[in-house]
Amino acid sequence: MDNKDKTIHPKRLTKADIQKIKESLPKRLDIKAGSKSEEGGGITPVLETYAPEIEVPLSAEMINAFNLYAHMLREKNKVMNLTAIVDDNGIAMRHFVDSLTLGSFISEEQVQQGHKDLTLIDVGTGAGFPGIPLKISMPVLRVTLMDSLAKRVNFLKEVCQALGLEDMKFIHSRAEDGGRDKNLRQKYDIATARAVAALPVLCEYCLPFVKKGGIFLAMKGRSEEEVGSSGKAISTLGGVIEKVENFTLPGTDMERSVIVIRKVKDTPAAYPRQAGKPSKDPLL
Repeated sequence: MDNKDKTIHPKRLTKADIQKIKESLPKRLDIKAGSKSEEGGGITPVLETYAPEIEVPLSAEMINAFNLYAHMLREKNKVMNLTAIVDDNGIAMRHFVDSLTLGSFISEEQVQQGHKDLTLIDVGTGAGFPGIPLKISMPVLRVTLMDSLAKRVNFLKEVCQALGLEDMKFIHSRAEDGGRDKNLRQKYDIATARAVAALPVLCEYCLPFVKKGGIFLAMKGRSEEEVGSSGKAISTLGGVIEKVENFTLPGTDMERSVIVIRKVKDTPAAYPRQAGKPSKDPLL
């Protein structure tokens, strides 16, 4: 949620640049060989191997979209601080596959809600994770990407335009301000965040966006201690923990948790508190 920005204005990729990248990607993918990029071993073999393990099958077109996304991320990262992870394997595993671990939870929610075109807001999305990978793999989702830095939001617009992603919205706002906006407050079936913040803080950022009956999917490392200390905050904000799923990210030794928090009552008007307050004085 840091608004400091000392980067220079990057050169935008032109339509001609994007077209050249698209033309360089394979129309069909060789499952055995995979495709490789100049930066390393290629993200394609990683996605082909590990996406099915988390029950997220990807078409050739989807994998091509991930290749283009990775290329644009690396290019923009040269002039703007988006990620410290720039190698193929790191991008594929720690950004793309990690984001896609929410897919099964969203599929369950689609069944529970009785329709697939759920609305999802990715709060503090940064370089677009997990929102854009989820949209690539589940095109029917209606996704809103929110970030506090205008330059990041502009980059996300470029990516989504290049990938041809539809039903996307982009919000330049801090979570605390967005959560009090009547056009955003309690309007979403799902909110999610992959941010480095304590669970009570993330709940105050995200639960105000969720409509009653919807869910907040919190992405964390192993979270037993945080879950145990977050009961008051979750209850105050109108939620209840439905389940916690702990797992190891496939192909790595990185521990992960997804905490499913169901919105059972409206968030009180006092929340979220003014910008900066949730992180400085968490609800405990």
